[in-house]
Amino acid sequence: MDWGSEIIVIPAIFLGLPWIIFHYITKWKTSATLTSSDENLLEELHAMARRLDDRMDTVERIISSDNPDWRPARLTSSDDQDDYGLEQVERLMKERARK
Repeated sequence: MDWGSEIIVIPAIFLGLPWIIFHYITKWKTSATLTSSDENLLEELHAMARRLDDRMDTVERIISSDNPDWRPARLTSSDDQDDYGLEQVERLMKERARK
């Protein structure tokens, strides 16, 4: 190997390779954030989940009033345990709105 190729290879290994790695790490970190359209979609999905949960509670109340022996398929009806995930989302949305 002559000196000309060593002058090119050594800087390429010690300067070029780390630069490429850090460049793509930076790109990866910046692309991992939510866009405003993603946030809007999540808000719409949250609102839809809340409405579907309310509808399910209504259907279960109607069925249980017509048939007292009927048991709901969900673990609990209109309990905190059922709404735990939705309440977490609402709490996160309120925290984000304060910022």
